[in-house]
Amino acid sequence: MQDGLDNRGRAGRRSPGTLGRHLARRLVQVGVRDVFAVPGDFNLTLLDHLIAEPQLNLVGCCNELNAGYAADGYARASGVGACVVTFTVGGLSVINAIAGSYSENLPIICIVGGPNSNDYGTNRILHHTIGLPDFSQELRCFQTVTCHQAVVNHMDDAHEMIDTAISTALKESKPVYISISCNLPGIPHPTFVNEPIPYFLTPKVSNQLGLEAAVEATAQFLNKAVKPVLVAGPKLRVAKAHQAFMELADACGYPIAIMPSAKGMVPEHHPHFIGTYWGAVSTNYCGEIVESADAYIFVGPIFNDYSSVGYSLLIKKEKAVFAQPNRVAIGNGPSFGWVFMADFLTALSRKLKKNTTALENYHRIYVPPSRPLKRENDEPLRVNILFKHIQDMLSGETTVIAETGDSWFNCQKLRLPENCGYEFQMQYGSIGWSVGATLGYAQAAKERRVIACIGDGSFQVTAQDVSTMIRHGQRSIIFLINNGGYTIEVEIHDGPYNVIKNWNYTGFVDAINNGEGKCWTCKVRTEEELEEAVAKATGEMKDSLCFLEVIVHKDDTSKELLEWGSRVSSANSRPPNPQ
Repeated sequence: MQDGLDNRGRAGRRSPGTLGRHLARRLVQVGVRDVFAVPGDFNLTLLDHLIAEPQLNLVGCCNELNAGYAADGYARASGVGACVVTFTVGGLSVINAIAGSYSENLPIICIVGGPNSNDYGTNRILHHTIGLPDFSQELRCFQTVTCHQAVVNHMDDAHEMIDTAISTALKESKPVYISISCNLPGIPHPTFVNEPIPYFLTPKVSNQLGLEAAVEATAQFLNKAVKPVLVAGPKLRVAKAHQAFMELADACGYPIAIMPSAKGMVPEHHPHFIGTYWGAVSTNYCGEIVESADAYIFVGPIFNDYSSVGYSLLIKKEKAVFAQPNRVAIGNGPSFGWVFMADFLTALSRKLKKNTTALENYHRIYVPPSRPLKRENDEPLRVNILFKHIQDMLSGETTVIAETGDSWFNCQKLRLPENCGYEFQMQYGSIGWSVGATLGYAQAAKERRVIACIGDGSFQVTAQDVSTMIRHGQRSIIFLINNGGYTIEVEIHDGPYNVIKNWNYTGFVDAINNGEGKCWTCKVRTEEELEEAVAKATGEMKDSLCFLEVIVHKDDTSKELLEWGSRVSSANSRPPNPQ
């Protein structure tokens, strides 16, 4: 090399990078290592650039819905997820999964391969559309379920549009939509360099005066209470306030309850933990302690008809402090904005007097649950027996994924050991979510073993991507609970539409494995068979995907589902208010 010249150009100047290379490097920089994709003609060139990035792995899914669910599960384990589909026919297929991620505050980068840039504004009709010369239909649909949208169909501001979209997903902890014209990924442009400068996201800083006022007012409110309690909600995740929450819990001495969708966010081995607060279907003795308190602080709650058991919670606003990710509201009194949850909880922990009265009351009334009795030989397996054995499988190296349905209630009763993960989708409640989420979570957290509890009805919605789990060598344990239909719907409102065609589920999984992967299946009808299957899944087959079809009676449901279903049914069937 002479006079400062090198093979990149005169005086060390780099040749410009391409859009596809830039996008791939950005995904790596923000923590994405696996991208879930379904190929289509509009995204094929873009996929070439993603697989050319050595730190990115492309995971091909069977359909777009599962690709979105997988990105959702991946984001739960790693902090951010990404999926790639094709224009409209793929985009409108993935949109249901993206809506679910929006409801759960997960940063998903949803990338769509769009039409050739020359086709915009030409009044042409393209395939994969509804037959109108309007390319904005997909964009308009995504505007309602993403926090930012970028349609990249020319190069000059492509760099800014991509960077703005990805950084917005991280800042807002919500999905974003990026459409990239199919002819652009390989074009060099001077705005792209081979190694993009990493993002700098400005930290969110609380309004100091507002923070001080909120802490003072909350401390005054809670310190005069006789038996206050502390309740964690699902927005702890988006606020990244887990550590601050535990600082407060240790300092105040209040009993700690969780809302159902916050399970897994608070360590259940903590001496102050008393269980799940879910109104009439709370963990034994937890609901009584929370609802009889004279003050409660809810941290990051979401109150909807499901979490409130058909609007039947016995919670009074005048007794409550509601700490949201960026706002604190106190009873019927003041509300303080631009006060961030972690700052607030840390500062509040220094101001609260220790008060263990409600915790002592809990220990006074608590009676340990009796374990289900061992059944007689060859007696049909009961669901509560199944979950007794699942409980014994849990460790700090496992994560439970619970599908919408009775698994919500049965998994909620599991006591999670230290560092055991737990995920479910309560706000959106999309049946079938858990198959893709299991795929995505296991891909992100290879050191963990996922234990997924899925009903037969939900499994039929998204079953295909068990094949993707096998293809990528995953070793999850799937309990397919076969009770012959949509049991959760039965308990809300029964009808013939809740009965489904029974499959040979193990036969189905054997067929898609096709003798080519590490996969073991087993049908279980009795406790003895279950014990043998669990021993094999956790022993000899510990490095394989294990699929256990557990056959139970169609009316074998948790008592919590029976109670919850009747209350939700009552809420759904309220007559119109008089005009």
